[in-house]
Amino acid sequence: MTPCELTALITALANTIACKLNDNELALLSSVLVQLGDTLATIASQKAICEKTDS
Repeated sequence: MTPCELTALITALANTIACKLNDNELALLSSVLVQLGDTLATIASQKAICEKTDS
């Protein structure tokens, strides 16, 4: 999958989800997904640091 295909897929998914949720549900889901992304980024950064110190 190319980067353009990936972003198009994500956009289509977002539009599909947005059509099915009310404004409050959409805001909550957005917050949850942002937190999930931030937490995954934190974990990935910590793992990279730990791998460097273990080497």
